[in-house]
Amino acid sequence: MSFFLAFVFLFPLSLFIFKKLSPSKMNLPPGPTGLPIIGNFHQLENFLHKSFHNLSLEHGPVMLLHFGVVPVVVFSSREAAKEVLRTHDLETCGRPKLVTTKLFSYNFKDIVFAQHGEDWREMKKLVGLELFSPKKQKVFKCIREEESDLLFKKLTKSAQTETLVDLGKVLFSFTAGIIFRLAFGHNFHECNFIDMERVEEMVIESETNVGTLAITDFFPTCLGWLIDRISGQYSRMNKGFSKLNNLFQHVIDDHLKIAKPEDHSDLVSAMLIIINKPTKSGSFKITSDHLKGVMSDVFLAGVNAGVITMIWTMTELTRHPRVMKKLQEAIRETLGSNKERITEEDVEKVEYLKLVIKETFRLHPPAPLLLPRLTMADIKIQGYNIPKNTMIQVNTYSIGRDPKCWTSPDEFIPERFLNTSINYKGQHFELLPFGSGRRSCPGMALGTTIVELGLLNLLYYFNWSLPDGMAIADIDMDEIGALNIAKKVPLELVPTRHHL
Repeated sequence: MSFFLAFVFLFPLSLFIFKKLSPSKMNLPPGPTGLPIIGNFHQLENFLHKSFHNLSLEHGPVMLLHFGVVPVVVFSSREAAKEVLRTHDLETCGRPKLVTTKLFSYNFKDIVFAQHGEDWREMKKLVGLELFSPKKQKVFKCIREEESDLLFKKLTKSAQTETLVDLGKVLFSFTAGIIFRLAFGHNFHECNFIDMERVEEMVIESETNVGTLAITDFFPTCLGWLIDRISGQYSRMNKGFSKLNNLFQHVIDDHLKIAKPEDHSDLVSAMLIIINKPTKSGSFKITSDHLKGVMSDVFLAGVNAGVITMIWTMTELTRHPRVMKKLQEAIRETLGSNKERITEEDVEKVEYLKLVIKETFRLHPPAPLLLPRLTMADIKIQGYNIPKNTMIQVNTYSIGRDPKCWTSPDEFIPERFLNTSINYKGQHFELLPFGSGRRSCPGMALGTTIVELGLLNLLYYFNWSLPDGMAIADIDMDEIGALNIAKKVPLELVPTRHHL
C-alpha cells in the first residue's frame, strides 16, 4: 500500500522532473530500469528477498536498484558476499539511518543498528561480556536446561492424550522463557505484567515495523513523510514502539525496586549498575537509552529467530520422513535409552542434528536479507564501482539456492554437509544465517544452543504425526514476515511418547 501511494503521489512529478535512474559511465552495477522519481519501487513484491532474487536472475549477482533517491546494491552470490563482508568489511560496516531503526534502537544507542564507531565498540564489548561470553554461558546453563524441562512437561501432557500441538506457541514459550531470564532477569511464566500471548504479539508487531520500508527514508522533503502518515505506517510504527517501551520500562522499574547493589545476574541488572556509576570526564557514558536499545536488540533478534528455525526444521522433517527417521534413530542411539533429561552436553554428541540445522539455515535463513549496511567509502566489488553512502543488501536466500554452490539446491538434503568444513559461523560465504564480519550476530552461540536443545527434546522423547486426514502434500510452505521470515500457517502436529 505504501509503495502504491508513493507512485500515485510522486509519478505526476515525473512530467516535470525526469532523471534516468540507470547505471552511468562510472561502471556501476547493472540493474532493471527504474521509473522517474520512484526508481524500482514498482518492481518490488510482498517479500523483498524474493523480489531481489527474481531480479538478480536476470540482472546478475551484483545489481543496482533505486528506492526513490537512495541507491541500493543487492549482492546474491557467495563471491560477492565475501568481498562485501570480508575484503571490504570495514568500508561497508555502516548502517543506513532509517526512520524505524532510529526509533526502535533509541536513536541508534543499541548494537544492531548503531553507527560504527567507538560507542558501538564499547556497547558490543559490554553486552558480549554480560550476556554472550563463555563464562556467562556456563552460568546460564541451568536456566536453559530448566526451560528445557518445562518444554518436555508441556509436550508430555499433550502426548498423553495425543492432542494436536501448535509447535510455534510451545517453542515461542520455550525460547522467550530463556531470553527473558538471561537478559531481563524475569521468569517469563511468572511475570505479572506480561504474558506469553502478549509478548508474541509484540515481537511480531515490532519485527514487522522494523522490517517495513518507510517512504520517508527514500523521498526528500515532506512527500515521503506525508505518504507514511496517510498510509498509516507512521501511526503503526509509533504505537508498536510505545508498547515495547512500556514493557522495557516495567522491567527496569522492577529491577530498581529489588536489585542488589552488585547484582550482575542478568544483562539489565549489570547495565543498571554501570549507568548509576560515576564516570570520568570525557569517557563513554551509558544511559537508559543504551539499555533500552540493547533490550530491543535482544527482544527482536533473540526470541523469534530461534523459534522460526525450529519450526522450519520440524516442517522439513515432517515433509521428509526418511530424514526424520534417520535423525531420531541417530539421536536415540547416541544418547541411549531412558534418559531423564536432555543436557547441553548432549547437544555436542549428535552430528546429524547439526547437518539438519545447517540445511534448514540454507533453505530457510530466519532473516533472508542480512540487515542493510551502508558503504563508508567508494569501493569496487566484482569489478563494479560502489559509491560511498550506497545501501548494501546481501541476499542469503539467493546464495542458499545458488546452483553454483549447491547440487539440487531446492531439495532438503542434510547429507550435503557430510565431509565438508562448511559451517554458519561467518567464514563460509555460501551459508550466512548470522552474517559475517564486524556486524555479524553476537548471539550466534546462544541462539544455536537454544535451537539444538529445543529440537533434541522434541525428537528424543516424542514421535510426531500429522493430524488425521492430512497428508504431507497438504503442508503449506507459504511465508510471512518482514524482518524474520516465518512459516505463515502454524505447524500443528500430534506428539506421542517414544519409549525405548
